[in-house]
Amino acid sequence: MLKAAVSWRVRHRAGRRLPGAGGGGAARGLSVWARGRVCAAVAVLTAGLLAFHRAVPNSVGRLGSLLEVFLPWLGLVVVALFGVALLRRSATALVALLLPAAAWTYHFGGLFLPGGKPAGHDLVVVQHNVSDENPDPAGTARALAEAGPDLIALQELVPPALPVYERTLAAAYPYHAVRGTVGLWSKHPLTGVRPLDIKPQGVPGPWNRGMRVVVHTPRGEIAAYVAHLPSVRVRASGLASSPRDESAGLLGRAVAAEEVGAVVLLGDLNGTVDDRGLAPLTSRLNAAERGFAFSFPAAFPVARIDQVMARAATVDHIRALPTTGSDHLPVAARITLRPPA
Repeated sequence: MLKAAVSWRVRHRAGRRLPGAGGGGAARGLSVWARGRVCAAVAVLTAGLLAFHRAVPNSVGRLGSLLEVFLPWLGLVVVALFGVALLRRSATALVALLLPAAAWTYHFGGLFLPGGKPAGHDLVVVQHNVSDENPDPAGTARALAEAGPDLIALQELVPPALPVYERTLAAAYPYHAVRGTVGLWSKHPLTGVRPLDIKPQGVPGPWNRGMRVVVHTPRGEIAAYVAHLPSVRVRASGLASSPRDESAGLLGRAVAAEEVGAVVLLGDLNGTVDDRGLAPLTSRLNAAERGFAFSFPAAFPVARIDQVMARAATVDHIRALPTTGSDHLPVAARITLRPPA
C-alpha cells in the first residue's frame, strides 16, 4: 500500500511542468514578448537619435555635429538590431524596430529614389578637391571633363599643378578663374570674379580658399561660389570644428548678401548637410534631393563632405564619380534653374 502511494506521488510530480519550461501556447507567447527588451530599448534610442539629433548638445566636444556626420550609418545599427531580434525571437524588439526604420526612411529614403529625366536639367556641375599631393593632375582633369559638366569647381590647386589643369581643360572649358587655391572652369563666360574672405580668426599666413564669380548661362546669370572650408578633426575630446563653423558663417553671410538671384555653391565644406555646423549655408541653400554620393575618403567613402547647393534652383541629383589621384572622390550634380519670379 505504501509503495503504491509513493509511486503515485512520483508519477504525479513528474507529470507537472514548471512555468515557461515548454509546452503551452500561452507560455510561448509570454516568452516571445518578454525577450529582447534590451534590443528594443536600443532601437528606441536609435529612433530618438535619428528623429531628434538636433537635441544632442554641441557644447561638449561637438557631439551633435559628430553624430550628424555619421547619421546615415545608423541604418546599419537598425540592420544589426533586426538580426539580433530574429535570433532572440523577440516580438517586442521587432515591433520597436519599426520606429528607427521609419525615422531612417523618412530622413534618407528619398535619396534612393531615381532622379529626374536627364533632359530636364539646365546645368551639370562637378565639384572636386583635387588634393595638393595629386600625382596625376592631367589625368584628373581629363576624368572630370569626361563627365561633360558645364562647370568644374576645384580646390587645393597648387602652383605646380595649376598650369596642367589650365592646359588640359582649355579646349572644352575656355573660361576659367582662379583665386588662391580654388578655381572654376566653365563652358560659359565668366565675369565679376572676386575672392571671398572666409578666413577664420587665428589662421596664420595667406589663406585664400573662397571665390565668387558670375556665370552667364543661356538661362541667365548665376552667382557661383567656390569654397574650401577648414578641416575638422576627430579627437578624444570630440569633434574639433570651430574654425570650419566660423568659416561657414562667413560664407553664409556672403551668400545672403548676394544680389544675383540664382546661386550655386560648389565646395569641399568638410561637413555633411546634416551637420549643424553648416547651418549658415543649409538654411539658405537647397541640398541635393537625390543621391548619397559619399566622397571622402576616396579609399572607403563614409560621408559626403563635397557639396553642391543652390538658391533659386534645384539640385536634382548628385553622384560620386570614379576615383582620381585625390583622397576625395569627385561629385557630379544636375541642377534645374527656376524661372524668374
